[in-house]
Amino acid sequence: MKPADVVLFFDRMAAADPDPRGELVYINPYTLLVAVVLSAQATDAGVNKATGPLFKVADTPTKMLQLGEKRLRGYLRSIGLFNTKAKNVIRLSQMLMQEFGGEVPAERDKLQSLPGVGRKTANVVLNIAFRHPTMAVDTHIFRVCNRTVLAPGATPEAVERKLEKVVPTQRKLNAHHWLILHGRYICKARKPDCPVCIVRDLCGYKAKTKPTEAS
Repeated sequence: MKPADVVLFFDRMAAADPDPRGELVYINPYTLLVAVVLSAQATDAGVNKATGPLFKVADTPTKMLQLGEKRLRGYLRSIGLFNTKAKNVIRLSQMLMQEFGGEVPAERDKLQSLPGVGRKTANVVLNIAFRHPTMAVDTHIFRVCNRTVLAPGATPEAVERKLEKVVPTQRKLNAHHWLILHGRYICKARKPDCPVCIVRDLCGYKAKTKPTEAS
């Protein structure tokens, strides 16, 4: 995509949604971290359904450790891989208490040292909780960036590096929100809804759907 088209791409996203937000419900940086860890291979809606009751009783590392892994599993049973995720939440809570004074660190390498926290999760927390202009490349962003030729790459990290280069500075803070929402609701995996896409004329996707084809 040409640099001028990239600018226009994000100008249109900003005009349509000036203040994009993630769809995970959280109370503080700790609950955001937990919610993002739980969201791996799960929907945000499914995570929110589980964490609504959970965060009423455990919204800090101390309270989560008091709750304990067994009781935590009870709150997470509706989420995929809940046994592993419960272990990770307890272990990361222990590490936060032991190594970071009970606070969520605002550095990527420290976040990635926590159980269950990969680069994407760290980037989400840095962006939402600490307002860092990170690019958290999930499956939606990976698809959108390759399909539109906005920032093509063979791996999520390659796409992330490309986005960091091409996204205008003033758009970097919100870019990953716009791209996730666009991939979730418009540029969908099976059949993108091209007729209602606000950037369809800028998009490099050759097999654009027509009104009767989109779902």
